[in-house]
Amino acid sequence: MSLACGFQLERGDFALDVQMALPERGITALFGRSGSGKTTLLRCLAGLEKARGWLTVNGCRWQDDEHFLPVHLRPLGYVFQEASLFPHLRVRDNLRYGYRRVPLERRRVDFDETVRLLGVEALLERYPQALSGGQRQRVAIARALLASPRLLLMDEPMASLDATSKAEILPYLERLHGHLEIPVIYVSHALEEVARLADHMVLLEAGRVMAAGPLQELLTRSDLPLAHANNAAAVLEAQVTGYDVDHQLVTLSCGDVSLRVSREQAPPDKLLRLSVRASDVVISLTPPVDSSALNCLPVRVAEISDDPHPGHRLVRLAVGDQALLARIPREACQRLALAPGMAVYAQMRARTLT
Repeated sequence: MSLACGFQLERGDFALDVQMALPERGITALFGRSGSGKTTLLRCLAGLEKARGWLTVNGCRWQDDEHFLPVHLRPLGYVFQEASLFPHLRVRDNLRYGYRRVPLERRRVDFDETVRLLGVEALLERYPQALSGGQRQRVAIARALLASPRLLLMDEPMASLDATSKAEILPYLERLHGHLEIPVIYVSHALEEVARLADHMVLLEAGRVMAAGPLQELLTRSDLPLAHANNAAAVLEAQVTGYDVDHQLVTLSCGDVSLRVSREQAPPDKLLRLSVRASDVVISLTPPVDSSALNCLPVRVAEISDDPHPGHRLVRLAVGDQALLARIPREACQRLALAPGMAVYAQMRARTLT
């Protein structure tokens, strides 16, 4: 693990008390309802809140009972909800402001490569007021990266954007996901956003860690609230194996099974993320005949649990080493005599997130 910490902090009637260890690369989402402590924890990591405890990043001690590295000495990048660019400087000079402050021997990020990665080449001579919300956030992310951080913190960077701007910036955030070799901690309360971007999740509740682990695992755990939410969904990862030009369907391999989704063509072997809502999964004992469903997968019943709605059951289905959720009527569960270990079929509607 690249980052490990333990913090305690009291603010009025709120108390933060967390311990966690995060992967050395990839995006970790801090997720939870408003007031759960997401932003407070992020500010503790940055040193903006002087909490009791300890913090180690890449083997370097940033904080403990005897030592507190101030925020301006912590090699991190911080992206806020608002871009906070210097309004009197062009984009190029905004980007170079932090870049020039990093000694040559410590620079780990190339200026031109970062500009290309965030797609801001055509914006360099503009002033911030001439940019859209999505463009300003892309510039803010590029500026944070050009400080050659060992850790990138992102506090709901799309919270203030409209739907169009969010759609504009998401592909660039996905691009970052594959290029960065540092841990990224991403605060959000938008589950679909997290499902699209994150590899790892820390679920916070009332200032404490309720659960932490791989994203796909936490989304489908029946002992956590995510699986019982109205918009509960599983995320599958699948590899592109073909494309049907006539019907604009991508064929994917998901372990030993294949499925098809409607989307534009994708490069062979590209790994895609699919979102499958629990309410969009139908279970049958035999393969359906004359169905409009694009996908019917052989799966195994892994677990059956109660659902907040008394007329339904929540069924976790194993698809190889991945999992689906199905929210089905309690009557159907009894009629099909579903039980853990049973081999069944899952008809489902999947949509690509990436």
